[in-house]
Amino acid sequence: MRAADALGLCCGALRGHRSRSAMLLLAIGIGVLAVILLSGLGQGARGLLLSEFSLLGRNTLIVLPGRNETTGGMPPITGMAPRDLTVEDAAAVARLPQVRRVAPLLAGPMQVSVGNRSREALALGTNHEFFVIRQLSVSQGQPLPPLELGQAEAVCVIGASLRRELFAARPALGQWLRAGDRRFRVIGVLAEQGESFGMNVGEMLIIPVANAQALFNREGLLRLFAEVRGPSFMASAREQIIDTLKARHEGKEDVTLISQDSMLAAFDEILGVLTLAVAGIAAISLVVAGILIMNVTWIAVSQRTAEIGLLKAVGATAGQVRLLFLGEAVMLALVGALGGLLLAESLLWLGRQASDLPLYAPWWARLGSLALAFACSLLFAWLPASRAAALTPLAALNPAMGAR
Repeated sequence: MRAADALGLCCGALRGHRSRSAMLLLAIGIGVLAVILLSGLGQGARGLLLSEFSLLGRNTLIVLPGRNETTGGMPPITGMAPRDLTVEDAAAVARLPQVRRVAPLLAGPMQVSVGNRSREALALGTNHEFFVIRQLSVSQGQPLPPLELGQAEAVCVIGASLRRELFAARPALGQWLRAGDRRFRVIGVLAEQGESFGMNVGEMLIIPVANAQALFNREGLLRLFAEVRGPSFMASAREQIIDTLKARHEGKEDVTLISQDSMLAAFDEILGVLTLAVAGIAAISLVVAGILIMNVTWIAVSQRTAEIGLLKAVGATAGQVRLLFLGEAVMLALVGALGGLLLAESLLWLGRQASDLPLYAPWWARLGSLALAFACSLLFAWLPASRAAALTPLAALNPAMGAR
């Protein structure tokens, strides 16, 4: 039997049972679509998180109050620890030779108003160095002035969204706004940046840390950002910071230091496992599609015994008959898998256009879903195809002859 004849027989069998073929194509396509789409979403979340952490720079250490090893969980993010971090701690860390710059951080929601316009904003108390460490730029005016950590000055930098809602079309620079029970003069407007670490930069109100302490009536800091002088100084800077704060906190090591690399490694591992898990769950649908192929192929063999008998009567071998049924399964897998792949890539492309998420399916998801579709098709079609190949011409033709 020539290859062209075999291909014609396979195509004819698929066209002759359009509803059955469409059902199998849909099952395989949905399986491939699920694997690629879910893995693409997982990779998108991973890429977004990694890009967020990259904003800190590879030479930045984050100091949080409370020690992770003693609390048995994540370090507290609210600043509520046995001993708070203070601006004096920040000043001591800034004096270390391995540290280039330090930015304290105190944050909380605050009602901000200008005239009869009012809205809630995220107030951040920090210093001039925070803009450099977090790579924040201003589109108008200037960032916070370089003040001493304990020095207060009634100035602020606001986000672009906050500027539009409070000042509308009026210029904001040089104007005064009220935050809580205090007034601040606007000296800068942040450039549009979207969300960063779950915070909308456009809705921020950034003021000197001393003003924030008075505004929130709180001395303790949320955290410290310490930028060291280079990657080679990370280990020594970590030891110096811990020793300095330990000496200031009555000999107790009650802070936690985390770096960008440690956060990246931890979250990358977690998100990688989650991506594999959801892709594996989606791959179950391909196994279900394979079982469906096996059932349909069994039915096809029982319905086409006369055809099998005729093929064997005219000289087709058992191997050729087996290949005919396997070829039908492979063609279904090929068309269904490619259809699912194209649809998944189209949906991911639409997702990239509609959001900032880097929705790209990993290469292993594309190749793995296609390979699994082919493997399931061949594996589950093998037994019915072998049964068809084992039929003798007489046994295959007898039911058809008896039906007459």
